[in-house]
Amino acid sequence: MPQYSLPINQWSQADQPREKLRDKGARFLSDAELLAIVIGSGTQQISAVGLSKILLSGVRNNLNKLGKCTLAQLTNYKGIGEAKAIKIMATMELGRRYKSTSVEDQAEMASSTSVFELMQPILGTLDHEEFWVLYLNNAHRLISKSQLSKGGITAALVDKRLLFKRALEVGAVALILIHNHPSGKIEPSTFDLRLTNTLKTAAKTLDIKVLDHLIVTEKTYFSFADENLL
Repeated sequence: MPQYSLPINQWSQADQPREKLRDKGARFLSDAELLAIVIGSGTQQISAVGLSKILLSGVRNNLNKLGKCTLAQLTNYKGIGEAKAIKIMATMELGRRYKSTSVEDQAEMASSTSVFELMQPILGTLDHEEFWVLYLNNAHRLISKSQLSKGGITAALVDKRLLFKRALEVGAVALILIHNHPSGKIEPSTFDLRLTNTLKTAAKTLDIKVLDHLIVTEKTYFSFADENLL
């Protein structure tokens, strides 16, 4: 009988995910083993690891795709109830936040790449458009970041007064604008170009610089500064 058909507590202790993590460390576990710890248990027919393998197979073993799964999609798998699905979704969100925070700790937005690394975990997999602003000091170090608007798939409405009110409150001298394109296309729209110019002009009146505007997708980005559009 294949091992994954046995209850995990009947496995060799060295192969049990929780014990393996305790004794060897998380990096020695496979994705399926880590996911099995999250969901906690399998069914009478299949172990938690076996169930995790089925779930990962359904997303072609792509954790990014797993992170995009909705509650309804997860609970469509036999053995994944609402409680397990919620645990999976919470774990994937923690992973995104961890990735973002680890970049944010470096704090210096020295290039478009560093901005993308900070914001991709937040915006890269969304199915709707959001507009964010990074508020920077003289050394181009991050003071704070803020979601300015959350809109539909095609466009997000931007409150310019709120943007500059926040900039003055935190003492920012430079800004980086970021929004996502859920379609995956990185080319700026006419609206994107017009909005960037409007915000750049308004910022000048407050002696604040708009250093860049990034359009973020799941895998890549478009930088207005890199393309000499600022």
